[in-house]
Amino acid sequence: MRWIWIDRFLDFESGKSARAIKNLSLAEDHFRDHFPGYPVMPAALILEGLAQTGGILVGEVNGFQEKVVLAKVPRAVFHREMLAGEQLVYDAEILHLRPEGAAVQGRVSVGNELTAEAEIFFAHLDQARSGQLFGDRNFVFSGEMKYLLGRMTGDKIRTGGSAGTAEG
Repeated sequence: MRWIWIDRFLDFESGKSARAIKNLSLAEDHFRDHFPGYPVMPAALILEGLAQTGGILVGEVNGFQEKVVLAKVPRAVFHREMLAGEQLVYDAEILHLRPEGAAVQGRVSVGNELTAEAEIFFAHLDQARSGQLFGDRNFVFSGEMKYLLGRMTGDKIRTGGSAGTAEG
């Protein structure tokens, strides 16, 4: 993945929920053109950060063995613009998880203000078919994504009340 839109995870409960942050810095390239003099984070990039948070949550359930891809965003609502200098908090909660994929409810907030929300569907690519097309390498969950998850305090992931280690 070329762009990672999460700075770090704050909380991660395996199979249930995740919380991550993204600090919006004026030094980021997209603020130069979006918009000059009024640095607004593009809504598509906010949604991508939320999808990355949810996608890592879904992928971790099976030890990152499945190739998890964004399949559909049936609903996304942005309540206001998010600006350089703000810190976005991404919250993702698994609504349902099935062999073919998962649905995640996501929320974005700045401070205590809800700024965006979305429902996101993820698909698990068929192992045999994706192997033929892409080989065995998991191009979705690169070492960079797993490293991001492992940066949590003490490299611990909560699994139903107990702590496990994030490997990557």
